[in-house]
Amino acid sequence: MMILHQDFVKVAKKFSKKLAIIDRTRDSKVSYSKALIASLILSKKFQKYEEQYIGVMIPTSAGCFLTILGLLMTGKVPVMINYSTGAAENCEYAQNKIGFKTIITSQALLDKIGCPLVPGMICIEDIMKEITTINKLSAALKSKLPATMISNSFPKADMDDDVVILFTSGSEKDPKAVQLTHRNIGSNIESIRAFLELSENDIMMSILPLFHVFGHNINFWLPLSIGMTAVTYANPLDYKTIPKIMKEEKISVIAATPIFFSGYLRESTPGDFETCRIMIAGADKCPEPLREGYMKKHKKVLLEGYGATETSPVISANIPDQNKPGSIGKILPNIRVKITEINTGKELPRGQEGKILVKGDLVMKGYYDDIEETSLHIKDGWYDTGDMGILDEDGYLWHKGRLKRFVKIGGEMVSLVKTEDVLEKLLPAGVDCCVVEIPDPRKGARLIAAVTGKVNDKEMINKMSKSLPSIAIPSQFILFDELPKMGSGKMDFRTITEMVKERFQK
Repeated sequence: MMILHQDFVKVAKKFSKKLAIIDRTRDSKVSYSKALIASLILSKKFQKYEEQYIGVMIPTSAGCFLTILGLLMTGKVPVMINYSTGAAENCEYAQNKIGFKTIITSQALLDKIGCPLVPGMICIEDIMKEITTINKLSAALKSKLPATMISNSFPKADMDDDVVILFTSGSEKDPKAVQLTHRNIGSNIESIRAFLELSENDIMMSILPLFHVFGHNINFWLPLSIGMTAVTYANPLDYKTIPKIMKEEKISVIAATPIFFSGYLRESTPGDFETCRIMIAGADKCPEPLREGYMKKHKKVLLEGYGATETSPVISANIPDQNKPGSIGKILPNIRVKITEINTGKELPRGQEGKILVKGDLVMKGYYDDIEETSLHIKDGWYDTGDMGILDEDGYLWHKGRLKRFVKIGGEMVSLVKTEDVLEKLLPAGVDCCVVEIPDPRKGARLIAAVTGKVNDKEMINKMSKSLPSIAIPSQFILFDELPKMGSGKMDFRTITEMVKERFQK
């Protein structure tokens, strides 16, 4: 097990001449020795901030990687802030929730997204201007010391100290601040490395934002803990450019959300993914047509995995020689999963559907300053994911939707995810849908489908009735120009529900 920033020092010393980061946004290359020197310089600059928690709002880049390392080396904890939606509001929310003021950000980002300066913001560009020749020489000399001596110069760190604060997506209710420790992320890295057989020879495409746990571990800590090269690019939505980078940099590993993979498939040309040996979709369900598209166009198997912010994140994954398409894969080493009955909590046998619970060193310390929410989600070390699933006879996990996306209608439990699956297959390509429940005085609840394409209600209800019972079929289809999504590409269920209620009341 590892103290992550101390482990980085060892890796940087071992692979000193090797490229740690190829930053394709800024066209810069950073070797492991330079990354160590730069993070030591920044750690010196960050010493003037007295707070333990410091906000970080920088796109995926060498600058973001080095800022996080520099903060940890000086005994601070980075609080990652989502800039994809409502950046200023998210900054203030994080400051109020955690009780800090300083946020390290980038002027280039603020200009690009039109975010006003929030009190406490400091731009990394201004910090860089303050770096003197003496700072550089001092850090370069320090980097030549043995790894243990360098690490001993940092404030004392413990395995159960926070290594990052990340916020949950907030797609269902207000985001919660998740405390992940060195033990949490470190154990998950060890499990992933063994399961996927990763080595320092792999080249990682790092495009996911580091304010999401998926990007924070898989695109940042994982490559730098192994000695891989991370190829960063700040905008995962640049669907035309990323496949070209994949080809040019000979990428061997990429993890992304299905919505991102969909864009890369559309804009790529055969050969772009030639060197890729592992392609894993996570953070949302992977549609069958997307898997088929990659096989047809690139002769590549798009694998699917599963995780949660609270589990650092990876719980299960399909891998090249153990893959059941449609499942979310086998449980990673050193992680326990059980399926329990919703009401009694009793463990269910293989093949029966229930709640997914997870146990192991990957489970978060807790929600920051929220003992009540923490105790609701973690009991006897078991984290309740809030997801429904099945563990089959071969040990593969199958995701059946969020428990919160099950509704009780006429005394029966109805899966909104299952209804959406049936509806998606009947809608034209490119039309989004989201099924929500609204109160109904007679039935308790009724289902309404929000769609981005015109639907003949009567015809659609008739078609859906061939696959679903009447209680699981929306009674109405409401047309919207677009449906709001989270930064990861997931539907923003909370906002869509409010939109539907508002339209329905009119």
